[in-house]
Amino acid sequence: MIIYPKRHLQKLINKGDYAEAIEFAKNIELKFTNDPDFWFIVGSIYSILDDSKKALTYYEKSLALKDDDVETLIVKTNAHLSLEQKDEAIKCCRRIIEINPKNFEAQELLEKLENI
Repeated sequence: MIIYPKRHLQKLINKGDYAEAIEFAKNIELKFTNDPDFWFIVGSIYSILDDSKKALTYYEKSLALKDDDVETLIVKTNAHLSLEQKDEAIKCCRRIIEINPKNFEAQELLEKLENI
C-alpha cells in the first residue's frame, strides 16, 4: 500500500518510468479530482512524452481548480505553441501578465506572437 501517492508518482517520473506513472495516475485520479497539483503533474508527464494535446487536457483541469497558477499557464502556453495554436498561446500570455504584470517572459512572448 502506498501511503503518499503523489510522492510515489513523482518518484516514477524522476526515474523516467513515464508509462508506469501514467498508469498509476489513472488509478489514483479519483482521490485527487480537486487537486490542481495532481493535474499539473499528469500534464507534465504528457509534455515530457511530447503529447501536448493530452497535456493540455490536464493543464486545463488544473487551471479549472486554480486559475491563477502562473507555472501551469506557462506550460500550457508552451503546449499551445507546440501545437501551433497561436491565439490560445496569446490568451495564456495575457492571463499570466494579468496575474503577474512583471512577468517579462510572458510580455516578450506576447509581443513576438502578436507581431507574427
